[in-house]
Amino acid sequence: MGLYEISLAMNVGIYIILAVGLNLITGYCGQISLGHAAFFGIGAYCAALLAKAGFPLFATLGAGCILAGIVGAVIGLTSLRVREDFLAIVTMGVAFLFVGIVRQQEVLGGEMGISGIPSHGLGQWGFLGLIWGSAIFCVLFAWHVKRSWMGFAFEAVANDEETAKVLGLDVKSYKIAAFAMGTAMAGIAGGLYTYYTRFIIPDTFGFIQSVTILSIVAVGGIGSIAGCVVSAVILVLMPEFFRFINDYKLLLYGVLLFSVMRFAPEGLAGVFRMIFGGKEAKSA
Repeated sequence: MGLYEISLAMNVGIYIILAVGLNLITGYCGQISLGHAAFFGIGAYCAALLAKAGFPLFATLGAGCILAGIVGAVIGLTSLRVREDFLAIVTMGVAFLFVGIVRQQEVLGGEMGISGIPSHGLGQWGFLGLIWGSAIFCVLFAWHVKRSWMGFAFEAVANDEETAKVLGLDVKSYKIAAFAMGTAMAGIAGGLYTYYTRFIIPDTFGFIQSVTILSIVAVGGIGSIAGCVVSAVILVLMPEFFRFINDYKLLLYGVLLFSVMRFAPEGLAGVFRMIFGGKEAKSA
C-alpha cells in the first residue's frame, strides 16, 4: 500500500468516526442535527492550538474530544425545547456560527486557518493504526450503547417522547447524553483530521461538511452502525475512483440523499435486510 492508498484509508476512518457519532444523535435518539461539522471543527482547532503549544498527541486528541462533547451537551441542553424541523434549523445555525466565529478570531487563524501543525510522530502506518483503532473503538462503543439500557431508552425517546416520559424515563438527560457522546466522537475525528492534514481552514467545517456527514448516515441507513461504515467507505472512495464526478461531488451527495429518502428510507441497511432476510441488518 502506497502513501496515496494510506491517505485514503485515513480519510475513510475519520468519516466512519463522524458518521457513527452522528448516528448516535440522529439514528438512536431521533434528533436531527445539521451542525455536526462544527463539533468536528472544535476538535480540530483545539488539537491544532494545543499541538502548536507543544502538548503531546494524545493530550490534544483527548482535549478536543472533551471540549466538543461539552459544547455538544450545551447545544443539546439548549435544544430541548425544539424538535424536528426547528432542531434542524438550530443545529444548522451552530454550523454557521462556528465558521463565523473562527473567521473573525486571529488566534484561530481567521480566514487563513492554522498551518504548520506539528507532526504526530507516529509514521504513516502508526497514524493509520491510530485512526482505525479510534474508528473501531467508536463502532464498538456505539454497538455497546445500542444494546445497553441506554440504547433502549434512546429508542423509546426516538419513537415517542411522551410515552417515554410516562414510562419514567428522563427524556432530557438522554437527549443531552446522545448529543454529548456523538459530538465527542466528532471531536476525536477533528483532532485526527488536524494531524492528518496539518493544515485547517474554517470552510472545512461548514454546513456543506455537515450535509456530507448526514448523507453518509442516511445512505447507510439511519440507526445502522454497519450501514454507516459501509456508506462511509463508498462515499469517501467513490470520488477518488471516479475522478470525473469529483467536481460534482456535492451534487451527487444531494441526489443520493434525496433518492434514499424518497425510494429507500432505510438506506443500505434496508437493502441488506431485503436481500439477507433481516437478521444481519437488524443485528447491526
